[in-house]
Amino acid sequence: MTATFTPKDNSTLPAAWHRLTPIWQGGEEVIQKSLPHTHLAPTWQLLLLGDGSPTRHLELLTGEPTEVDVIDMSLIGMDSDCAPDLIQAVPGPRLRRQVWLRTASGQRLAYATSWWEASHVDEYLQNRSLPIWASLARLRTELYRDVRGIYHGYSAALQSGFEVPGPFWGRHYLFWHHGQPLTLIYEVFSPYLTKYLGPMQLSTNGKV
Repeated sequence: MTATFTPKDNSTLPAAWHRLTPIWQGGEEVIQKSLPHTHLAPTWQLLLLGDGSPTRHLELLTGEPTEVDVIDMSLIGMDSDCAPDLIQAVPGPRLRRQVWLRTASGQRLAYATSWWEASHVDEYLQNRSLPIWASLARLRTELYRDVRGIYHGYSAALQSGFEVPGPFWGRHYLFWHHGQPLTLIYEVFSPYLTKYLGPMQLSTNGKV
């Protein structure tokens, strides 16, 4: 059964989202060339810099379905919301969605914030409990994931949510559909994934 969403009153400021305080960050040039393996291990680069579905990748890694806990859906109007500058590519007024991505058994693997044109969000997220990838796949929506920024940094809120100390790796990207920007997404991954991907960084001699 499809969940019904009632927007919050936009007369009050929406709850904050969890942005990393970066100790390092890179843009499109870094993403196109990739990072030295001493900075970010190859397996982690596949997850962060690749254009595939992170939801599907997490399922393949853990062997469990990836489930979503929606923690916020707020109308933000034309506010920039302290988001990456690319938010201007998403038509307004906008809606912000925040979620935890976790295994069916409850292990949190990632946090994501996304910004949508409010008038069209119901068209693409018909079932709010599904990951974005699953929702769009059901609609057979053709998409291009355009990774534009990568971050390495800290967040007290995410450290508490993941129950793992930072620093954390994150990224932001645009989803394109029919040549138009559909949504801006900011994702941060839990260091718990080292269980499947190995260490985040390699030593200078290529050994862990």
